[in-house]
Amino acid sequence: MLEELYIKRATPADVPALVALVNSAYRGEQSKQGWTTEAHLLGGQRTDAEALLDLLTPDEATMLLCTTAEGQLCGSVYLQLQGDTLYLGMLSVAPNRQAQGIGKRLLAAAEAHAYSYGCSRLRITVISVRAELIAWYERHGYHQTGETEPFPTDTRFGIPRQPLELLVMEKNLAG
Repeated sequence: MLEELYIKRATPADVPALVALVNSAYRGEQSKQGWTTEAHLLGGQRTDAEALLDLLTPDEATMLLCTTAEGQLCGSVYLQLQGDTLYLGMLSVAPNRQAQGIGKRLLAAAEAHAYSYGCSRLRITVISVRAELIAWYERHGYHQTGETEPFPTDTRFGIPRQPLELLVMEKNLAG
């Protein structure tokens, strides 16, 4: 029998657990247990409580959490409405829970969220040298737009170990 997982919206009370989850998924030694680590590309933290609270403040933004029946946080995704587009970011799955379908479940929840707001597409940015992550999103219907964005220079997102840029990817929902 498959484990029951639940999707719910984050509240400010969830921020400490979210900080731990996101940082463990992307940075430090624990992140190396999973395939989504960025520790070889960036030093420092991926996020902090202040940054997550800032993300949760706008009315058009939310974070969805994936939890077990016991309430253990195992994944999350940040969503922000931008006109008819839903921006998806910071998709995080606990390193010891990766490759169990949690990321796919969060993508499906993000897509349902987009549909509920009448969005015609989802948009993400991915570090351009993350070939395996780009391929994962492509397998889930995303395509590269040809656009790039500079990697944030604010060290609260981490300290690059090499020059980085972000690829913009989209998934069309209409049709």
